Amino acid sequence: MNIRGCAALVTGGAHRVGKAIVLDLARAGADVVILYNSSGSAAAETALEAEALGVRATTVQCDVSNLHAVQKMAQFVRDRFGRLSVLVNSADWFAQHSFPTDSYGTWHRILDVSVHGSFYVSNELAPLLLDQPEAAIVNIVDLSAWHAWPNFTGHAVAKSALLALTRQMALELAPTVRVNAVAPGPVLPPPHYTEERLRRSSERTLLNRWGKAEDVAHAVRFLIESNYTTGEVVRVDGGELIAKRSPSA
Repeated sequence: MNIRGCAALVTGGAHRVGKAIVLDLARAGADVVILYNSSGSAAAETALEAEALGVRATTVQCDVSNLHAVQKMAQFVRDRFGRLSVLVNSADWFAQHSFPTDSYGTWHRILDVSVHGSFYVSNELAPLLLDQPEAAIVNIVDLSAWHAWPNFTGHAVAKSALLALTRQMALELAPTVRVNAVAPGPVLPPPHYTEERLRRSSERTLLNRWGKAEDVAHAVRFLIESNYTTGEVVRVDGGELIAKRSPSA
């Protein structure tokens, strides 16, 4: 699939990995729609950077967990662009959530954004995608879909569900829309990480280093352009998932 000249929408596209995906698609020649919830200033900044690459960039405020808001957003995209070829579901709500817990609000918020939000956005935009000769959806999951994470019950369940939704949508939307997922490992360390914590995290990978947001963006672009790949997941984790089996471990 040729990205140049197509319209692409990225949820959570204002900053971090979402921003890297937006800019990579813009660099490839796509007009981009940047969905954000509360990061308006960052979204506007990302849009300016995308426009500097010679494409159109539009920011839309939308809480993806709110079905009515998603429906309004989808109508805006139909009215403004009249087309859509690429959807990247990158928005999530990353928070600790142990089990057992009395924090039902955290549980619901995580699933509402990552699972229900991705479903709402994909469902409301599916008619536009299906109206194209070819289209692609890429969902951003992570390694918690394979390994449980202590004190991240909601996150691990949400990403596992999103991976299952990826496969289901690939089945339901074929052959017009290909649906795949990317699972990042350690990329973009949080600013509060100490040098020692960064080192320990690096040593959990086969490549002994952190990745970059651009590594994830390149994988997303690969899946969009790969015309015979659907229902798949690409891990961009430096080999972290299998590192515990390495001889040095």
